[in-house]
Amino acid sequence: MRFVPDGRRYAGLLFAAAPVATVLATPIAGLAFVLAGAATLHFFRDPPRSPPPSGVVSPADGRVSVVREEGDRLRVGVFMNVTDVHVNRAPVSGTVREVEHVPGAHRPAFSKDSDKNERVHIRLDTTETGAAGDSGSLDGTEIELTQIAGAFARRIHPWVDSGTEVERGDRVGHIAFGSRADVLFPPAVERSDLRVSKGDTVRAGESVLAAVESATDETA
Repeated sequence: MRFVPDGRRYAGLLFAAAPVATVLATPIAGLAFVLAGAATLHFFRDPPRSPPPSGVVSPADGRVSVVREEGDRLRVGVFMNVTDVHVNRAPVSGTVREVEHVPGAHRPAFSKDSDKNERVHIRLDTTETGAAGDSGSLDGTEIELTQIAGAFARRIHPWVDSGTEVERGDRVGHIAFGSRADVLFPPAVERSDLRVSKGDTVRAGESVLAAVESATDETA
């Protein structure tokens, strides 16, 4: 199993403290540190994923908590609870145009107030020939992935910079503890293109959030 680097460091400190706690306190205290270390590794796990050949995929594991229109664009947000994998993945293939950190609050990521939370915007210029591999409705447009801190998350870690090229499903960052990851679609994506609804459970890099059909399919 692969783990986020920070997780190995935090877990290592807890495992190292276990024998000290056993000697200075009780065996139960030592066991508590071992269990805490194991829980930390579980939280920071980074399992492999198999992206589909097409589609705009989920950037996070969790539950779809936001589906709304913002002007002429659609936003889909995925809430990650503490048991979900917190590694975020690229929703489409493209080039990172900008990574922007926005300071803010730390409200629960599933609440309406979370729109004012600390966040990181990763803006991608897409190289897709179409959200579903069809006749090019996304090529050259912008998709925005936003990592949003939650009530306990104090560290957002983007792993890409401006100019980084990514493929659909590539790892692009990590958020420590409960939080949210949003995709802001380009105007070409409509509600009829969505393949998820609020309450659906999704997996980062594998679950398709949206697909755009070709003109041939539309007129068939």
